[in-house]
Amino acid sequence: MNITFCCTDTKAEPWLQGLQAALPPASISIWQPGAPQADYAVVWAPPQQFVDEQPALKALFNIGAGVDALLKLRLPPAMRVVRLDDAGMAVQMAEYVCHAVIRHFREFDAYEADMQAGRWGYRKPRLRSEFPVGVMGLGVLGERVARALAQFDFPVNGWSRSPKAIEGVRGFSGADGFSDFLAASRVLVNLLPLTPDTQDIMDRETLSRLQPGAYVVNVARGAHLVEEDLLALIDSGQVAGATLDVFRKEPLPAGHPFWNHPRIVATPHTSARTLREESIAQIAGKIAALQRGEPVAGIVDPGRGY
Repeated sequence: MNITFCCTDTKAEPWLQGLQAALPPASISIWQPGAPQADYAVVWAPPQQFVDEQPALKALFNIGAGVDALLKLRLPPAMRVVRLDDAGMAVQMAEYVCHAVIRHFREFDAYEADMQAGRWGYRKPRLRSEFPVGVMGLGVLGERVARALAQFDFPVNGWSRSPKAIEGVRGFSGADGFSDFLAASRVLVNLLPLTPDTQDIMDRETLSRLQPGAYVVNVARGAHLVEEDLLALIDSGQVAGATLDVFRKEPLPAGHPFWNHPRIVATPHTSARTLREESIAQIAGKIAALQRGEPVAGIVDPGRGY
């Protein structure tokens, strides 16, 4: 069994060592142009040349949760793309989103400003019932986030393409349920996959349907958000602020208004990082299952984009 590794901007050696330890019989190598055909590939942002030269792969394992960049390539129709189900990212995402929501709800940003200015003061506690949180996207990461928010007694709404029942979460689904979902939410958390249908989904029209004083948390993809629309709505007071971890151009360009905006918290695409050891264990387990002819979770439907 031959496995090839083609991960842009990734230190290869620890991955190769871990995969070799998990799959001792396999031959594992870094892909180079003209390399022999492999059975399986572990990839992140591979070039089109890689796909063109490896048309017989039994499966392509993506080391991140998002596969939008991979699906932009010309892939053979029979090539299976397999994404990570979690690999330690769900708990990180839940931590990040809960921190962002609670920081806004408890006005910790204002307390920080007060302390820096030498002011000692209190703010009237706000009611959780007045801060319903809407989670867009209820996959592995989105469901974990929604459940975590519910533990803090926030009213939690969830919206997904098809109906999904999660204890403690009010469910909305499909195009018919989208407007009602937005109207029921004051905080909007985006965990959708990036597809042609979801690109620019957070624009002026969508964000204006949220309850007044809305707050936006984007931890999915920068292309989901129309940045100038968010800025305009914050400046108008319709939206109170945002926590953003993903951007249309990364790294965020120097001089971008998000850098120093007083009501925007920006972080460098770090809400949920791939954990190598857990990812290797998951990939190795799925390769072993495929070798035995067994089904595996996480196979991407190119038609849906996830």
